[in-house]
Amino acid sequence: MNLPDPVSYAVPAFILLVLAEMLVAWARDKSRYEPKDTLTSLSLGLGSTIAGVIVGGAAYAIALWVWQFRLFDIGFEWYWFPIVFVIDDLAYYAFHRSAHRVRWFWASHVIHHSSQHYNLSTALRQTWTGFFSLGFLFRLPLFLIGFPPAMVFFLAGINLIYQFWIHTEVIDRMPRWFEAVMNTPSHHRAHHAINPRYLDSNYAGVFIIWDKMFGSFVAERDDDRPHYGIVKQLGSFNLLWAAFHEWIGIAKDVWAAPGLRAKIGYIVMPPGWSHDGSRDTSESIKQHWLNSQAGRGEETWKKPISSSSGVDQAGAPSPVG
Repeated sequence: MNLPDPVSYAVPAFILLVLAEMLVAWARDKSRYEPKDTLTSLSLGLGSTIAGVIVGGAAYAIALWVWQFRLFDIGFEWYWFPIVFVIDDLAYYAFHRSAHRVRWFWASHVIHHSSQHYNLSTALRQTWTGFFSLGFLFRLPLFLIGFPPAMVFFLAGINLIYQFWIHTEVIDRMPRWFEAVMNTPSHHRAHHAINPRYLDSNYAGVFIIWDKMFGSFVAERDDDRPHYGIVKQLGSFNLLWAAFHEWIGIAKDVWAAPGLRAKIGYIVMPPGWSHDGSRDTSESIKQHWLNSQAGRGEETWKKPISSSSGVDQAGAPSPVG
């Protein structure tokens, strides 16, 4: 059964919604959109689309090859679609969590977090190296179970479309019942935040219940408004630097690392890990922050002073998301 690529049909709506949000945001606060940043996000999205066309056939071929070893023969009956949608979202959660906890995956995913702004154009800021980083491995179990690749890829596209609208500050909170089950702008703002409180939280794609089940949920707080980007900001709108800077960082660290164990560590350990402990990971940043709150009233995190170019002036550690 042939199913369309839903994302390709949604792209015109994405562009129109970005323009609409831009008008609303500018009416409230012109700083929410920065022209160069938005252009960078849109250009990275275009590059991601081109990369997807180039490697999409290979990913589908791998899925078909794995599918031939399936445990069950599952057809395209309607009731399988919601079941697969939920299972695929769980697979996305596993991928997304790994993309923040394993530097190899982070090198590809960091593109999406590299904007210091949070708006609908940020949703289009996607990786060019997803196939190279092997992120597709997290969906292979679905094919082994017996779910047809066409069905899985179609529903993965629906999942991606859902995630578009949650990249906004225009929407504050959704109804409580919705916030309890679904991923929302509020939950995802916390995910994109670099405040210590929010680091490595809210990995959900569609259903926030995964984060609540696996202990990674952190609610957005009005007294600690999110600040965005990566802990060590890019400081540049250069497309190639945005797309490949973490891969370059990995290569440099592996080259200079003393011994095989350290070299492997710079690939598979969390972002910010170092063989001599000289850098900070998201865990150590959060722990330092928690320690600073011990014994006195809790204070909100203060955003480091940054230059107009976005270069972090606070001596921030290696990038973590």
